[in-house]
Amino acid sequence: MIKVLFFGQLKEVLACDRLDLEVTEQMKVSDVHALLLTRYQQSTSYLKPGRILVAVNQDLASMEHQISDGDELAFFPPVTGG
Repeated sequence: MIKVLFFGQLKEVLACDRLDLEVTEQMKVSDVHALLLTRYQQSTSYLKPGRILVAVNQDLASMEHQISDGDELAFFPPVTGG
């Protein structure tokens, strides 16, 4: 099982702050991303790869990062400021 967290605008748009998902062998962040696109079809524009950042166990990760049982994935919009 992995924990998937949503922050910022994603949390508001998806009306969800956390999901628990079963993990399969050889699963990557991109596989979880594809599941989210299917589950939240009405919000795909907010889940585009260029509009989100992903962290695995609190470290920034790419879509090709392998995930393991017990991992925590966090999806959040890019941080901006001035």
